[in-house]
Amino acid sequence: MCHDQHGQIDAYLKPILQRDFIAFLPDRLARYVLSFLDARWLNSSEKVSRTWRRIISHGKLWRRLIERNVQTDPVWKGVVDKRGWRNFLFVSKEKAHTLIFQELGYSPKVIEQLRNTVDSLEAQHHFYRNLYPKINRDIESLKSNWQNGRHVLSRITCHSEPSRGVYCLQYDDDKIISGLRDHTIKIWQRKDLQCSKTLRGHTGSVLCLQYDDRVIISGSSDTTVRVWDVHTGELLHTLMHHVEAVLHLRFQNGMMVTCSKDRSIAVWGMISPREINVRRVLVAHRAAVNVVDFDSKYIVSASGDRTIKVWSTDTCEFVRTMIGHRRGIACLQYHDRLVVSGSSDNTIRLWDIEIGACLRVLEGHEQLVRCIRFDSKRIVSGAYDGYAQV
Repeated sequence: MCHDQHGQIDAYLKPILQRDFIAFLPDRLARYVLSFLDARWLNSSEKVSRTWRRIISHGKLWRRLIERNVQTDPVWKGVVDKRGWRNFLFVSKEKAHTLIFQELGYSPKVIEQLRNTVDSLEAQHHFYRNLYPKINRDIESLKSNWQNGRHVLSRITCHSEPSRGVYCLQYDDDKIISGLRDHTIKIWQRKDLQCSKTLRGHTGSVLCLQYDDRVIISGSSDTTVRVWDVHTGELLHTLMHHVEAVLHLRFQNGMMVTCSKDRSIAVWGMISPREINVRRVLVAHRAAVNVVDFDSKYIVSASGDRTIKVWSTDTCEFVRTMIGHRRGIACLQYHDRLVVSGSSDNTIRLWDIEIGACLRVLEGHEQLVRCIRFDSKRIVSGAYDGYAQV
């Protein structure tokens, strides 16, 4: 093929290859393709052409990106919930229109006049496009605080004389619920750190608790598990099964798992707050079972016998033992394939639950590692040496 023929073919193909493929797609498909872009590329794509910008704005792709991040990233979810921006997400386009124009200060009459107009689509596009960097700035500020140790320390005096001590707690944006050595559960308001309710019923120290939007469930050295109304503080049910102190419990999706100093694990079916029954008892540890966690696939338990044991959630059958700690295990969290445990050998270990292998050993604490939590970015541990480490 001669040079002239090459030139003719190039001249013919060049305009074909330079076509805007997004512009030739139906809007629905174009939106789908562009919905996979991250914020940086979405921002750049808006500047490609008027067609691309229309597809992005009318397709609400900035809103979709924010919603996707909120669904997949706990930090995004936390910031959005705390700032109240969730009100503008996961709602119908009609609801979003009303909320955004109210936020912009428009009267109800004008809001109705602008409904289902191009102006409405543009206003929503600008709102979510501007919301993304606001959320991102908050997240970057949080990351900086974690990295540099910036924090504000507040203290709550529990007034639990003569038996002083807080054994467990859980919190959200509105309240802190704590279990005390004086046999009570106290509910504190985050806004002023004042105690709003004291729940009495246990006859021993409250060693563990968990709550959701309906109930608080607590375990005690009195060997009982008690169920309380989270709103009123009313005692709804007392469960008696273990013969020694209930050291830890977790519940979700109609199932609860408790563990005890009596070396056993109890699996409960939760039909209602007043109807909770033992489904299975798991016995394999040779010392007190200090902590449990579970999801739809596995139940994980850790004990003073230095081992972590894995059980099937569906069948309650034993799966494997994970060995590595040199002394008893005091705390543990399990999520996806990862188990993170803390021990009185002063170390933290990371495990792959599917193969039972220890992935890494973290050293730094000088005394027993008593509590531990992790997310996709960091592990936070607290120990008897008085330090919280990240």
